[in-house]
Amino acid sequence: MGAAGCSRRETPAAEGVRTQTLLLGNLAEPADLDPQVVLAYTDMNISNALFEGLTWIDARTSQPAPGVAERWAVSPDGMTYTFHLRADARWSNGDPLTADDFVFSYRRELLPAFAAGYSYMLWPIKNAEAFNAGKITDFSLVGVKALDAHTLQVTLERPTAYLAALAAHETWLPVPRKVIEKFGPIGQKGSAWTRPGNLVGNGPFLLVEWTPNSRIVAEKNPYYWDAARCRLNRIIFFPIDNTATEELAFRAGQLHVTSYKLPVSKIASYRDEVPSRLRIEPFLDTAFLNFNTTRPPLDRPLLRRALSLAIDRDAIARDIYQGSRRPAHSLTAPNCGGYTAEASVPDDVAEARKLLALAGFPGGRGLPPIDVQTFNDDDDQRTMAAIQTIWSRELGVHVTITPLEQKTLFQNEQNLNYTIAQYGWVADYADPSTYLGMFTTGNGNNLTGWSNREYDRLIDATTRTADNARRYALFQRAEAILLEESPIAPVTYPEAVRAIQPSVHGWQINQVGFQRYQDVWLGEQ
Repeated sequence: MGAAGCSRRETPAAEGVRTQTLLLGNLAEPADLDPQVVLAYTDMNISNALFEGLTWIDARTSQPAPGVAERWAVSPDGMTYTFHLRADARWSNGDPLTADDFVFSYRRELLPAFAAGYSYMLWPIKNAEAFNAGKITDFSLVGVKALDAHTLQVTLERPTAYLAALAAHETWLPVPRKVIEKFGPIGQKGSAWTRPGNLVGNGPFLLVEWTPNSRIVAEKNPYYWDAARCRLNRIIFFPIDNTATEELAFRAGQLHVTSYKLPVSKIASYRDEVPSRLRIEPFLDTAFLNFNTTRPPLDRPLLRRALSLAIDRDAIARDIYQGSRRPAHSLTAPNCGGYTAEASVPDDVAEARKLLALAGFPGGRGLPPIDVQTFNDDDDQRTMAAIQTIWSRELGVHVTITPLEQKTLFQNEQNLNYTIAQYGWVADYADPSTYLGMFTTGNGNNLTGWSNREYDRLIDATTRTADNARRYALFQRAEAILLEESPIAPVTYPEAVRAIQPSVHGWQINQVGFQRYQDVWLGEQ
């Protein structure tokens, strides 16, 4: 009795090794689990366990690999892709997954009334943009067709060399027609079809519990086509929005892996004391500030440019992030599909003062305090506090900082209910269009209200050539315009910095930041 009373209780992480239950920090409560609705990287991290697309991005090669499509063929002119689906692909309720499911899914994504923020990811398909804009109403004119139950043909508006990689993105995931129609109109967002017991997916795991602000539980899907290779029995995602709290949970044995934002204050101690538990993984990511260009005084380009020039990015990367981030002087992360921006925003306080005066606010006079909305995270708030200090000291510009939960912050930005706000963009695929395409007029992910006709023309021109050298030259000109007019201010290029237990095997994120959970298993160190 005495010996038993003194024994140490098994931690949840240790129990998870026995039961093959992966415990993950996910940073934020998901806004939704509908893959055609989610916008946040943290939401996609969950839905990618529940759904699978035609392809996925291999972490070792950064190239598209077979998912639901076991193979695909491209016509000589690059205008037609034929995807051959696996005959044993099924939904998590056991129903066969067919090419018609993909046709339905893309029609739903493109419905004008659905107003999907990511619908433009399907625009390379013939007539997809026209249908999405309501210019045509007959979906049979859109270039997606089920040739038979297991053959999907996609005809393009223009050659798109990265189409197979694009097909791995969230917007290309299939959704279950019968289930969605059971719970309301197909164009309705936020219906009950994504709740536990209702949600039907086609990924390696299925949703069994969603307790808001507590945990999301997914269990192994026995109908997944490659279920025999999947060694985990379940994954529990914990939406812990404070990274310091999350790190404490990791040290207490309550998590196997933290989210991708380990508190910077902990990096040195992990490096020195438990280096096997520190994982720094490069991926394509940019942290930046959004400026609401529809709200005075941020409707003045010179003011926005002045604020961007006055950010000491080198100091932020060095002092706040201890070298775990690089200073960002352009929007597009370096070496994104072989593209690195030539234009850049220097750290130039003297020039910032001149532009501030030209904008009508010399020394900050006449400029009211500006509110900045930030993530509810210590490191993000420290970053904004550093920017606040330099703007006040060097420009006489005063700001207040309002920390918010990620879901609320994103909602405000989508509704242009902010003046300045923190944001970040993880590349959807390795091509500069994933960054620069979203700042075209009316794009669902352009959360700044900014519009520039020449920028739109250049981005449109990139879609009309298959010559990468020509495309990249057009992107260079477009990015120069974006940085000059400054609807955004790039700050840092984050890397994924995690704490990970030695019992986790097979963990390897790809270039766009996602883990293929069917490759992960738990065992002895």
